[in-house]
Amino acid sequence: MELLKALRDSSGDHLTPREIVAELDKYIVGQEDAKKSVAIALRNRWRRQQVPEGLRDEIAPKNIIMIGPTGVGKTEIARRLAKLAHSPFLKIEATKFTEVGYVGRDVESMVRDLMELAVNMVKAEERGKVQVKAAAAVEERLLDLLLPPSTKRKDVLGDEGYIEMLSDSSPDIHKPIGTKPEIDTTREKFRAMLRDGRLEERFVELETSQRVTPVVEIFSGAGMEEMEFNFKEMLGNLFPKGTKTRRVKVSEARELLLQEEASRLIDMDRVVEEARRKVEQHGIIFLDEIDKIVGRDHGRGPDVSREGVQRDLLPIVEGTTVTSKYGMVRTDHILFIASGAFHLSKPADLIPEMQGRFPIRVELQSLGAAEFERILTEPENALIKQYQALLETEGVHLTFAPEAVKEIAALAAKVNERTENIGARRLHTIMEKLLEEISFTAPDLGERALTITADYVRERLADLIEDEDLSRYIL
Repeated sequence: MELLKALRDSSGDHLTPREIVAELDKYIVGQEDAKKSVAIALRNRWRRQQVPEGLRDEIAPKNIIMIGPTGVGKTEIARRLAKLAHSPFLKIEATKFTEVGYVGRDVESMVRDLMELAVNMVKAEERGKVQVKAAAAVEERLLDLLLPPSTKRKDVLGDEGYIEMLSDSSPDIHKPIGTKPEIDTTREKFRAMLRDGRLEERFVELETSQRVTPVVEIFSGAGMEEMEFNFKEMLGNLFPKGTKTRRVKVSEARELLLQEEASRLIDMDRVVEEARRKVEQHGIIFLDEIDKIVGRDHGRGPDVSREGVQRDLLPIVEGTTVTSKYGMVRTDHILFIASGAFHLSKPADLIPEMQGRFPIRVELQSLGAAEFERILTEPENALIKQYQALLETEGVHLTFAPEAVKEIAALAAKVNERTENIGARRLHTIMEKLLEEISFTAPDLGERALTITADYVRERLADLIEDEDLSRYIL
């Protein structure tokens, strides 16, 4: 029971909605309604696991549509939520898909991609668990490579290393070649040198396995991804694995052997089963730009294809079984979070069946100067903190006066009003232009403390802001 509780807690679903919002507040400013909606959706997963099994499968996830302009935090909320929950997370643009029969990606490919991500995620977790055991096995294999027949030991270590080893050795090393005490003592000497890092630059001959597969190109199209996987896998199995001898440094050999030993210790059947469970019970798919597949009218032309994409997406969102190279994957309990600006359309323009599968709709607010000021300073990954850390590596200690932060926020808001409103992404262009000269000369400045003042901000950016034509191209 303790193990089950630990596994459940590690998923992140145990957090209360209030705690989830508090975690999201560390990285995202404002947008309280959206945070509440995703927090409830995540908590409902934990609640579903607690209900009787007969009812559990009947409870469908409450998918969400986020409505708001670009740069207000839609993608960041979904990404942080997935990281918090340790869930397989896939972000994909709805515009990548086209109606079946047209050239484009099959909608089922998103589930296959999510399954691939989950397998890699679980494999990485399993690799961490067997790391100690794999490292011990690698050490023994490295010693086998470093201890060829005694006549060749001098070639392996070189004159200097061989003399050093002999001088450090106990008298047992001078016993006749082939006696067990001499072999054991020499191996332990090599082991000590290996652990001390004194053999990292030595070269060893390592045999690596490789499978020779002919180059095959399959013209991709709707429904062709799985065919491509199976075809390549089938051809790969027809050709036997070969070995190739490589002369590599001990440091490189260790990495190659670690991967090989870890793969040998990992039970791939268990990895795939756990990955499938994660996808089916905890997977999150973020469908960006869903407003771009909303047809504005019914008739000829691309609008027919847009509605066709919605109809192709519908079974995936409703719940179906998708075939992947890891087996069948059910989508009934995958959480779908869609987002779009909906400038030229509205969620009501989605086909009715699709609207019914996204019952929760939240509107994200546009960001102004006050929010920009908070974004620059409050989050744990705030832009100012990022630039300070980057320049710290060059010995430049950067500080921002409060008035400078206010000025940057005000200028960013002003540019958004005059040109296209791209939300908080405008801060990236403003900050990069502001610190361009300092970033360029930082290696030549040496240890130095610099303070960014409001006057410096105006000096660097005021002319660009005032010249509307210029700011369109530069900021």
